[in-house]
Amino acid sequence: MSNRMLISAAHKSSGKTMVSIGLCAALNARGHAVQPFKKGPDYIDPMWLSQAAGRPCRNLDMYLMEKDDVVATFARHAAAVNLVEGNKGLYDGLSLDGSNSNAALAMLLDLPVMLVIDARGMTRGIAPLILGYQAFDRHINIAGVILNNLGGSRHESKLRQVIEHYTDVPVVGAIQHDERLSIIERHLGLMPSNESIAAHAKIRQIGEAIAEQVDLDKLLALTQKAPLAVPHRAEVSALPVGDKVRIGIARDRAFGFYYADDLDALQAAGAELVPFDALHDAHLPEIDGLYIGGGFPEACAAELEANATLRNEIKQAIEHGMPAYAECGGLMYLSRSIAYDGRTFEMVGAIPGDVKMHAKPVGRGYVHLREDAEHPWPRPAPPPENSPPVQLSPASGRKSEREKPSFIRAHEFHYSSLENLPPDSRFAYHVERGYGVDGERDGLVIHNLLASYTHLRTIGSCYWATRFIAFVGRCKTPSTTLSKEKTR
Repeated sequence: MSNRMLISAAHKSSGKTMVSIGLCAALNARGHAVQPFKKGPDYIDPMWLSQAAGRPCRNLDMYLMEKDDVVATFARHAAAVNLVEGNKGLYDGLSLDGSNSNAALAMLLDLPVMLVIDARGMTRGIAPLILGYQAFDRHINIAGVILNNLGGSRHESKLRQVIEHYTDVPVVGAIQHDERLSIIERHLGLMPSNESIAAHAKIRQIGEAIAEQVDLDKLLALTQKAPLAVPHRAEVSALPVGDKVRIGIARDRAFGFYYADDLDALQAAGAELVPFDALHDAHLPEIDGLYIGGGFPEACAAELEANATLRNEIKQAIEHGMPAYAECGGLMYLSRSIAYDGRTFEMVGAIPGDVKMHAKPVGRGYVHLREDAEHPWPRPAPPPENSPPVQLSPASGRKSEREKPSFIRAHEFHYSSLENLPPDSRFAYHVERGYGVDGERDGLVIHNLLASYTHLRTIGSCYWATRFIAFVGRCKTPSTTLSKEKTR
């Protein structure tokens, strides 16, 4: 037996992220092997959860992933205690039928739900709230509630009496309002833990508070389940794995938005990931290709600008044909400049455009991309016309390879726009849903660089990691492999 649970809430901003971080830290401190998961497309919460649990957080996305992908990801990485942090409210989701809601994920993975309730100003009214959430879908197991933002011991006592009298849902925890437990908010959600100097101290503080105010033994007793079986799936290898290549990957306070599954996929495709710090390293390591993910380069713009040696080296590498892939924050860094907070900062200049920050999101949410002929990465050969379609998972009703949608599902969330691009700029994608660079196109192609505002995931029919590594291998020549000796 093991434990699994969904930490959800009645509505957004109820404190479920703080509770999830605290539970991971508290259980980890007790010696439990804790595997965190996060529902939906998110980078920042998983950073905190990963640090708290000591294991890479895995994302489970009911929109981007097929059901078998979700189950397989969960089962493959499961540990003794498995905690899934939801997004928004328990029944919230894109579809009217709730097929991609938190509740749907709880059903799919047989997850007991711990409902976090922001109880500020509530007394007797908490009962109909809990009863309503139970009645809305009787198939969902609301195994317990964790009360948050309580006004003191008297408030807690009243709420416990009401819940015990009117419902059959046990109170697993009661957390008093405490400003010290809050995490600094930023326009993309929570302050990323790789940017917070005091992240470890904050996680320890939250974990100690949760250990004192949540009955961990009761939590584990209510969430004990038999392990899930990994679904039988025919794995489709998009392209053969070639020779090993060295990929430089920016890992620092400015760039930290990477999915653990993508990093696994890059390594499985033959990549050795070589981290570098865009803020402090004067030179790139010896590499065959470059990967710069998302983050908050605008918040570190002065430091990025000050590291002129590295900026010039990256520009020269791209101009000399080094294969490179950049997403969102990486695209911003590779542009000529970033205008932010009343100042303009010089960036790499590999992209002939300028980034401007805005007060509101320019693009946010799920994206549908259609790949254009300008896309530089190799494609697998299509199946012969007279061959039977490859069935990936009959149990899930998943469509065959040839019946899959011709567009790529991905996501974006950016407060910046890329301006002053040349009119003859080449793009790899047509945007059918979302914004991308200009509302119609995304994926700038410059030399062997592909840079987009869209974040891809190596899931389902999108196997970008394998294609990128194949592209790097195809381009690997003495002229595109950066040598430390030549650049110093």
